[in-house]
Amino acid sequence: MTGVAQDGRTVHDWTLEELPGLDFDPLLTMLLRDEPVARIQLPFGEGNAWLVTRYEDVKLASSDPRLSRKALAERAVTSGSPHAIAAKHAALNYTDPPHLNTLRRVVARAFTGKSMQRLRPMAQRTCDALLDEMERKGSPADLMEHLHGPFPLSVVSDLLGLPEEERWQMTDWANVIMAPRPAPGRSKEAKNTVRDVIVKLLDQRSAEPRDDLAGVLAAAHEAGEINKDEAISMATAILVSGAHAVRNNSANMVYALLTHPEHLSRLRAEPELLPQAVDELLRYIPHRNGVGLPRIATQDLEIGGVRIREGEAVYSSYLAANRDPAVFRDPDVIDFDRGPIAHLSFGFGPHHCVGSMLARMESEVLLATLLERCPRLALAVPPERIEWQEGALIRGPKTLPVSW
Repeated sequence: MTGVAQDGRTVHDWTLEELPGLDFDPLLTMLLRDEPVARIQLPFGEGNAWLVTRYEDVKLASSDPRLSRKALAERAVTSGSPHAIAAKHAALNYTDPPHLNTLRRVVARAFTGKSMQRLRPMAQRTCDALLDEMERKGSPADLMEHLHGPFPLSVVSDLLGLPEEERWQMTDWANVIMAPRPAPGRSKEAKNTVRDVIVKLLDQRSAEPRDDLAGVLAAAHEAGEINKDEAISMATAILVSGAHAVRNNSANMVYALLTHPEHLSRLRAEPELLPQAVDELLRYIPHRNGVGLPRIATQDLEIGGVRIREGEAVYSSYLAANRDPAVFRDPDVIDFDRGPIAHLSFGFGPHHCVGSMLARMESEVLLATLLERCPRLALAVPPERIEWQEGALIRGPKTLPVSW
């Protein structure tokens, strides 16, 4: 369904209907081809917004200082969620440079190459232990239960410094927070529960400093670099997104490989291709429903030949940009021979994902270990019988039954 804006342009009603498997959104395909800067209306919020889909335009919209996330905190624009996932007054996502740069510098202290070297063997041990337990229970088994759920939660908890006794329900809470459409009330309850855990952890680190993310954030708060709400917000965002996004994206990668046996066979034969394959899968997989947060134009500007007026909201589709044929040859196919892949799956510009290095490491460990230990890994049911999550911001299977 479409409408018409005051300026006479078509407004596309983007209902964010559930798509089967890893099917790409047909509206994004159409807009990328025919109307790369278009007006859209999403299921919640007010009015309409611009949606930018071409690769170069998305990079511009993601980095132009005239487009503000901070201004978004004061607005109720058209949205794919009935309420804000993060607290608007303290979240990284609602901050602009230069303060955004300060927040990112603080968090980056826990995401160094040295930190990844420390975490990788811990991640490997966790992955091995989880697969040991799955093998003891026997084939077939649900990878979501045995691997994709507990593995990323364990890794991000190790990064944060979350004690074992606080971890057991975090995956469930993270999934509720990141699927707000079916249960807004439960989403709020989940956020409050996770916040209580984070506050307790940060208070512990203030009393007894440690070399983990919670310790980094507590020290930055003590030094006056960030306030307490910002420390809580950043810790919560990294824990929730790490547990939920990597859970689903790693499962999507395995599903993609199991439904593309020629690529699976090649990875088994050429394991050195794994880092490049992970990047190509990140580019190819439509890992979310809809788009993330928009930005607000603080003055008039032009994107893709279209005039954006001060005060208008602008969404950027990283998914569509990753399928731009002007940048990626045959963008709708998986190609492990693309070479260096400048995909936008982790965003671009000041809000580029701070956890991208961790997410890549987790995906490499999980895939390498699974392929090595399960040489006959296959779906235990036909692909069309796989159930997918409903109402989630990040797409992924509910269950992923496999045999080996």
